[in-house]
Amino acid sequence: MGIQINIAGNALIAKPDSEIDHHSAERMRGQIDTAFDNSSCRHIILDFSGVRFMDSSGIGMIIGRYKNAEKRGGRLALAGMSDDMGRIFHISGLAKIITRTATVEEAKEDFNAGRGSI
Repeated sequence: MGIQINIAGNALIAKPDSEIDHHSAERMRGQIDTAFDNSSCRHIILDFSGVRFMDSSGIGMIIGRYKNAEKRGGRLALAGMSDDMGRIFHISGLAKIITRTATVEEAKEDFNAGRGSI
């Protein structure tokens, strides 16, 4: 399990490249938190375009990153989710509090425009 982390403006972008289970969620959490803590970013974008499976550990990891962004007055967006991941997103209730966008660029535009969740 690898993860690419980049910063674009006021957003930290994290892109996991495989499934998210208990072990990978722990590593991902640590890497994202370290990068976020060492940045001045307000927002977090999780690019799920490479994720095909996620268990409940992944949901917990997402909620924790949502709370971290919220503490800074920012938001979390999930970008590039497959239809299967989108179903998990809605069933888990995450869709009620977290923005979902088709692309990372759309999430950045949404943050820059100050729009609410879509």
